[in-house]
Amino acid sequence: MFLSALIVIVTASLVLVQCHDCKDYDLSASDQSFLMKHYLRTSRKDAGFSTGKPVASGVTYVRWGKKGCPKGVDMVYTGQVGGNRHTNKAGGVNYLCLPNDPENGEPQKSENDQLYGAEYEFGSLYKPAGMKTDMPNKEVPCAVCFQRRRSVYLMIAGRKTCYKGWTSEYSGFLMTDYKTYSSKDYACVDKDAEPLDNKTGDENGALFYGIRTKCGSLRCPPYKDATDVRCVVCTK
Repeated sequence: MFLSALIVIVTASLVLVQCHDCKDYDLSASDQSFLMKHYLRTSRKDAGFSTGKPVASGVTYVRWGKKGCPKGVDMVYTGQVGGNRHTNKAGGVNYLCLPNDPENGEPQKSENDQLYGAEYEFGSLYKPAGMKTDMPNKEVPCAVCFQRRRSVYLMIAGRKTCYKGWTSEYSGFLMTDYKTYSSKDYACVDKDAEPLDNKTGDENGALFYGIRTKCGSLRCPPYKDATDVRCVVCTK
């Protein structure tokens, strides 16, 4: 506020000084106001101040289980899911979308292995009913997506559609590691999930299982017992 007032005073002084000896022109109050506004606008632009124009924005999110992004959404990179091994008792708990073109570090002597590839752990068991493909022991792909027309991201567990005013990026099923293994984040895995490749390694690093509800402290209704958990990724 002080800086703006100072600029107005300086500008007014410049207009008065520059026009003090003017003989052929008699600037009206409206003309002087126009010159001042023009000077302020160009000065602020040159000085890096905001001109009131909207700034380019967007939001990023991970699409778990797919190699690409939805139509009309920019892909930052595609990769594979990684995370801590399911038998490790401590360390990182979140899944990571690892790029396919890493810039690798140097060898390390200490034994603290915490970054493994992730596998789908469902065939006839642990697969959500609405998921089309059996993918036991298949590695999990991912894509980091940039939605330039939105500015807020929200994953809603328990729904397959977004609330009014929000746009669906993709929908799927809530997944995480098995309940007796080490803790992991919940991830919304695309309902049309695909494998990373044709390899079936059964290496059991970080794992994805379909989960189900358990009534009790979870109120039923509105929820139902022992059902798949839907999810949807929404932007606004």
